[in-house]
Amino acid sequence: MAGNFYTVACPDCENEQIVFGKAASEVACAVCGHTLAVPTGGMAEIEGDIVDTVEAR
Repeated sequence: MAGNFYTVACPDCENEQIVFGKAASEVACAVCGHTLAVPTGGMAEIEGDIVDTVEAR
């Protein structure tokens, strides 16, 4: 299972959170609850600004 982890900035509160690029479930912001990633069966649809790639495989 190859994939990348990304630091994503929430569009609502600017909180930065690490998200797996192939997330299998919805990922919500830990501060405000805004959805940051939606699973699509492959690469997750990221709904925020990708700040950095934490781990590239």
